[in-house]
Amino acid sequence: MKFNEYQYVRPNMKDVEKRFLEAIEVIKNSTDMEKVSFAFEAINKVRRTVSTMEGLVYVRHSINTNDEFYAQEKAFFDENMPIYESYANQLSLVLVSCPLTKELEEKYGKKFFNSVRTSLKTFKPEIIEDLQEENKLVTKYDKLIASAKIEFAGKENNLAQMTPYMSSPERSIRRDAEAAVFKFFEEHVHEFDTIYDSLVKLRDMIAKKLGFANYIPLGYARLDRSDYDDKMVANYRKQVYEDLVPIVKEIIEDKRKRLNIDELKSYDLNLNFMSGNPKPKGDREWQVDQARKMYHEMSKETGEFIDFMIDRELMDLDAKPGKRGGGYCTYFNDFKSPFIFANFNGTSGDVDVLTHEAGHAFQVYSSRDFIIPEYMWPTLEACEIHSMSMEFFAWPWIDYFFKEDTDKYKYSHLASSITFIPYGVTVDEFQHAVYENPQWTPKQRKTAWREIEKKYMPYKVYENSFVDEGNYWLRQGHIFQSPFYYIDYTLAQVCAHQFWIKNRQDHEQAWNDYYRLCCAGGSKTFIELLKVAKLDNPFVDGTIKKTVAELKKWLDDFDKTKLF
Repeated sequence: MKFNEYQYVRPNMKDVEKRFLEAIEVIKNSTDMEKVSFAFEAINKVRRTVSTMEGLVYVRHSINTNDEFYAQEKAFFDENMPIYESYANQLSLVLVSCPLTKELEEKYGKKFFNSVRTSLKTFKPEIIEDLQEENKLVTKYDKLIASAKIEFAGKENNLAQMTPYMSSPERSIRRDAEAAVFKFFEEHVHEFDTIYDSLVKLRDMIAKKLGFANYIPLGYARLDRSDYDDKMVANYRKQVYEDLVPIVKEIIEDKRKRLNIDELKSYDLNLNFMSGNPKPKGDREWQVDQARKMYHEMSKETGEFIDFMIDRELMDLDAKPGKRGGGYCTYFNDFKSPFIFANFNGTSGDVDVLTHEAGHAFQVYSSRDFIIPEYMWPTLEACEIHSMSMEFFAWPWIDYFFKEDTDKYKYSHLASSITFIPYGVTVDEFQHAVYENPQWTPKQRKTAWREIEKKYMPYKVYENSFVDEGNYWLRQGHIFQSPFYYIDYTLAQVCAHQFWIKNRQDHEQAWNDYYRLCCAGGSKTFIELLKVAKLDNPFVDGTIKKTVAELKKWLDDFDKTKLF
């Protein structure tokens, strides 16, 4: 079956409720382990089907936000998933308090039951309407972003299609493209501000209803962060500020000299070379062909995986009108199928997003035989290790995509993976400030953003007054959709850098560690998974300093005459 043959059937929520209540009754009262296991696995089958149907709607709505049918089905899930969560909450309660909890924990693993106990802190029936409203606000943001129609270079572009102009070798084009993008945000700033203000106040209210002081601990619990807290994250940000930001400043100064510009502006930062950034040497179809060839040569497992993805048409990669921005990977449980969503725009980002999302897809493909749905994926910071590391595992084959520009790609890819981290921690520190101060006005939030941005990225100088007032973050969907998620990219990047180092030292050992990590899925916590993969913990003082020293050496030793 191909993706377009995957049948969507709206779940009958009355029937779903009935099935949950039946399973809950057996688990709550029975002392027969066989009967209880059967009931638990039967309800997991229901959960997998609901997840599959929600996933199909999410993807098809993302591909075309103007499709009325899937817009209505998305509204159905926005309305009903909080109610569904109440059934899952009742199931969680009995799983941790039934006569056979200990035996179930031994059979299905401690990680699942610890996650269940954490999830119980994040839900009460009285917040159902609040969760429905939260879903609607996030969908409203997604639709607003997808609605962008920017007149530039004689044609109408969405946000993804503006990316090539923002890295043009022509400085005036870069400047005007940045201005055109932020004109869209300025024209809709009241809508963005209203959505986010509503989300912050709503999330703060939900947290207080659940007994939390503010949204921060609830946000961490929602992400199932069980072996680190906001103090450890703050110390990690401190390491970034002290040990990584000075190296980023050097990379940016090298860029300024290479581009022969007296003072870099924000619109210059996307360009790496006077001759232009490296671009893949073919269209989307050609790039997918190169990916198939690469993954067949990388390993037996990745060869099987890429055939599965391509033959079943489990990728939608072209940017087009009405399509949601960004890129992601999801999974359809009932079809045991990952799905990759992206917006190709002719830049090197096409290869980045393809290898990145393939890392996610390969992991969940490798974990597809777990019985417990929660074990398909790990927590998000661990998920991002698979994706970011896969970008680096692709290096030996990257010439398939970039030909004569391979050296330029490698330099810019490694350099940008380092310069990204200060931006990632800016997003995180901003969100902590926002949820510590939910009463802030939009203007106060923007002032805070600009102050934090200057701390971690002092080299980011804006000509555009709207952005200089602290509005850049409006385009960062994670801030609206998944609070506190964004730091996970930076934690994972530090881990992926370690895989880059290991792969250069011993490819076979590095790949074995990576594949073992993928197969472990979500059966362990983040810090436990670091041990599985033999990676240093980013929260431990000295990890960033040690890791970045190896990266800097490679950049310093690189033959700069290849960069022009």
